[in-house]
Amino acid sequence: MRKAEVYYRGIPAGLLEEVEQGYRFQYDSAYLARPDAEPVSLTLPLREEPWASPTLFPFFDGLIPEGWLLEVSVRVWKMNPRDRMGLLLSCCRDCIGAVSVRPAGGDEDE
Repeated sequence: MRKAEVYYRGIPAGLLEEVEQGYRFQYDSAYLARPDAEPVSLTLPLREEPWASPTLFPFFDGLIPEGWLLEVSVRVWKMNPRDRMGLLLSCCRDCIGAVSVRPAGGDEDE
C-alpha cells in the first residue's frame, strides 16, 4: 500500500496511507505537540486518532490538478486518471497553498 508524507508550510504534519479499507490520515505526534500546529484542512481537525475514509479524502483529492493540466500529467507520467493516490503522489509535491504531499520514505519515483 502506498503512503504519503503530508507537509504543512514545509513542516511534516502527518501520513496519508492507502489501506485495504480505503484511506487513512494521521497527524504526526511531533506536529500535534507544536504550539503553532494548524489543521491541514478544516475537514481534518487536529486530533491524535487517525481519520479514515473509504475514498480519498476530498481535501486531498482537491489538490490533484484538473482539466488540461490533469491531461498533461496523465500523459507524461502514463498514469490512469482514476488512480487518485498515484496522481496525488506525482503531482502534489509543490502545490499552491500551504500543503504539499510527497511519497513516504523518500521514494521520489513512486
